[in-house]
Amino acid sequence: MLSNEDAAALLVPLMEGLVEDPPWQGFLGALRARVRGDYASLVFRPLPLGTPEARVIHLYSGQPSPPPVSRHYRENLYLSDPMPYHAMAEGRTFRLDELLRFGEPRHDAYLSQLLVPSGMNHLRMIRYAESGGVSGWITITRREGEFGPDADALLEDLAPHMRAALGSFVTLERERMTAAVAKEAVRRMNFGWVTLDGEGRLIDADVHGEQMLEHAGRLSCSKDGRLTARDPQLRRQLLDAIRDLADDPQARPRALVLSREPWLDLLLVPSGQRMGTTQAAPAIVCYLHADNWSSADRCEQLAQLFDLAPSEARLALALSRGMSISEAAPELGLTVESARTYSKRIYAKTGARGQADLVRFIHRSVLVIA
Repeated sequence: MLSNEDAAALLVPLMEGLVEDPPWQGFLGALRARVRGDYASLVFRPLPLGTPEARVIHLYSGQPSPPPVSRHYRENLYLSDPMPYHAMAEGRTFRLDELLRFGEPRHDAYLSQLLVPSGMNHLRMIRYAESGGVSGWITITRREGEFGPDADALLEDLAPHMRAALGSFVTLERERMTAAVAKEAVRRMNFGWVTLDGEGRLIDADVHGEQMLEHAGRLSCSKDGRLTARDPQLRRQLLDAIRDLADDPQARPRALVLSREPWLDLLLVPSGQRMGTTQAAPAIVCYLHADNWSSADRCEQLAQLFDLAPSEARLALALSRGMSISEAAPELGLTVESARTYSKRIYAKTGARGQADLVRFIHRSVLVIA
């Protein structure tokens, strides 16, 4: 069990290290100072999937190997690394003479060409494994003076804490990767979000949502922080939507068109999160969607994708943006009868059975990430 002194010196940086970049720099520095080592490292190797260069995560404190020695390891010794990483009993400290078989050429080369030139003449290594199977290896080294039993005991006493930290790290990394992929997908579809309280005051926003609001110029924040609109009609629609959604968490989402050229629309949704964690819970989530392509470009893309004539593509774009045939016809310079004829051709070419189908086909096509 860790002493009170070791727990105070190591456990706080171990927990804080989960969110450091790179991770655990404070912990490795504290560990190196505690064992009076020249170098301390934490390595994950190898991760089973991913690109080869990303399979080894190497975190360290202290003086690393000289650049020529590191390069020689990466280009040559790495392929014949004799350390029994996965064969090490989990949670037990190993000395250098337990890890290398002196007298065997491959092991002697590793010692003389990597460890000794790096000042790693005395070494301890221990493997920790979290419940999902991911292992990490801590190594401490010195140029002069062997480590005593207290260093071995310390590394082994850290085992339950390192397992928990590794498990949290693996979970966080998985969540970070999931969030990064989802964020990129949202970015490519040109969505952003802002959150509001029950009075319509802005609580939070992502980068894309802030940029869309700023560039569009249709919405702004009043002096008291409420989301508002410059256009009187749009302002009334926005205020009505905020009031209705704040009063009724089960209310249907409300959609508003902020701009038609370039296209920008807004969907207000009651928040299902009514209790906050580290900040106030929002009453309403506002999703913003922008189309950076001009209508002419979108019509050309629709014509290519669905083999539409230019006039059909213009009508298809209008219908996909929620306009009815009677609304779209005068804007496109068509009679309502002509627009209905064009719509039948559009439905035939796209396979849509009506406007709802058409909207779904277009917004599920590759155009959403173009």
